[in-house]
Amino acid sequence: MDNKRFFLATLLSVLLLFAFEYFMPKKEEQHTQQTVKQEQTKLLTQKVDTSHQEVADTNGPDIRLPIEADAVKGSINLRGALLDDLVLKGYRETIKPNSSLVRVLSGIKTPEPNYVQTGWLNSERNNVKFPDMNSVWKADQERLTTGHPVTLTWNNGEGLEFQKVISIDKDYMFKIEQTVKNTSDKPVSFFFYARVDRGYTPKELNGYLVHDGPIGVVDHRLEQSSYKSIREDSKAPNDVAWSKNGKGGWAGITDKYWLTAIVPQQDKDVSVTYGFTPSSVQPAVNSSDGVEKGTYKVSFTSRQLMTVAPGETVTSFGHVFSGAKEVHLLNHYEKEYHIPDFWKAVDFGWFAFLTYPIFVVLDWLNTFWGNFGLALLSFTLIVKAIFYPLASKQFHSMGKMKALQPKMKEIRERYKDDQALMNQQMMALYREQGVNPASGCLPILIQIPIFWCLYKDLYVTIEMRHAPFFGWIRDLSAPDPTNIFNLFGLLPFDPTVISPFLHIGIWPLIFGATMYLQQKLNPAVLDPIQKKMFQFMPVIFTVVLATQPAGLVIYYSWNNLLTALQQLVIQKRMDAKQNKGLKKAGKG
Repeated sequence: MDNKRFFLATLLSVLLLFAFEYFMPKKEEQHTQQTVKQEQTKLLTQKVDTSHQEVADTNGPDIRLPIEADAVKGSINLRGALLDDLVLKGYRETIKPNSSLVRVLSGIKTPEPNYVQTGWLNSERNNVKFPDMNSVWKADQERLTTGHPVTLTWNNGEGLEFQKVISIDKDYMFKIEQTVKNTSDKPVSFFFYARVDRGYTPKELNGYLVHDGPIGVVDHRLEQSSYKSIREDSKAPNDVAWSKNGKGGWAGITDKYWLTAIVPQQDKDVSVTYGFTPSSVQPAVNSSDGVEKGTYKVSFTSRQLMTVAPGETVTSFGHVFSGAKEVHLLNHYEKEYHIPDFWKAVDFGWFAFLTYPIFVVLDWLNTFWGNFGLALLSFTLIVKAIFYPLASKQFHSMGKMKALQPKMKEIRERYKDDQALMNQQMMALYREQGVNPASGCLPILIQIPIFWCLYKDLYVTIEMRHAPFFGWIRDLSAPDPTNIFNLFGLLPFDPTVISPFLHIGIWPLIFGATMYLQQKLNPAVLDPIQKKMFQFMPVIFTVVLATQPAGLVIYYSWNNLLTALQQLVIQKRMDAKQNKGLKKAGKG
């Protein structure tokens, strides 16, 4: 394989990997529609339709019960018993000390509603009142704190008392125990339900890198949908885009770093639905982005119709997670509450079998060094050490190919009118010299998936978010804040106002220099066209990576430098071996 084929093979391999990730239909989206019980479907339809009206009619003042837990703070809305106000104490919107805390739940009347409701679906067999979004609950405590549950009570005045016992752990997991006490003289039937509602459409992320939107594991299968597909697939009258039956599981709505999910009892048969209810308020389309207004819904409903007889009590429980997608914490909850594949809330992608172990190593190194940047550098060093034999083989192969360039050129010129004969002569030359043209490609092809999975880890995991390095890099998840076009801050203006491409910091420049150095040490001999193209590559990649997270740029810079050092060491050994052979030949 000559240099042109080598370059094309490498380029095609990279493009193939990205194309596979982007174009292949995700197994999570290959949904199969299943039918639920007729009565339950009617109840779900009724609840979805009326809940939208309840939102519009909720004009009474909010009645708040404060939440003061170890990792979160906020409040419960006693009007409707909603979890609709929650911020994370350990995370801020920016790296500035006075920046706002990250908000994961917000009320119906806010610009970006995002809340959780739990309760009971009233059976059409009943003629009694159930709590709704306007029901005002009574609390037995002044606030909800870690280790101290609060009991909410609502009485319908017809012999039914509804209770919710809500507790929260030291992190982001709520437990909600729901009880119905029947003191009337008639049996009452109902279903339990829980639902995450999001009344706005976030700016959707790059789907092939990270999933955001409805997500869940139902019947041990990861199910994901985009906001767009939910809007398009939701049909009247029940506004459900997708549904599936299973036992236990979990489901919710995810962002890049945050998740709000409901977790039913894992031994119960449930039905999960993803849906979208269009807004009845005009205008129904957001003028800024042209996206239809409405509420996204992810809900769990018990499939078994529960009946509470006179004088009896029926209780069920579930959990609500609302917080940061810290992998170790998701694993902890998965083991403690037997939540299937809870770690998949972090989008490790199709290559999770490789991406996840790489993250585990990175996370351990971060714990060891106490600095994610150092963890990144040491991981790259480990990878280089593991693949050193392959790199050495690749470099030797490229060196042999370089030595054969004059003879290869001669064959091309001699047999330029007979392609088949030219290929035969080339293969004969390779056999004669003991050269395998594919041996130079294989080491690169093997390493490409590892580098891609590392890139994925750095992009989707929260552990690098706002993680400092050294010097001016205070956030590895953000671009290098310096800029050559304003002399790194000496000139008082922002060049990106003119064009986003006018943002090139110090680390992207370091990356460009290391890439140029690596090219200079490459033993491959390029034809004039390839040579000109390769000369522009450091400049092109410097501009492209300038707007990427600084952690990625630092990683690629360090990787280029280590590759250059590897090439120097291997070249030195090859030269020493060659000189030793010449000396032996001279003595002979």
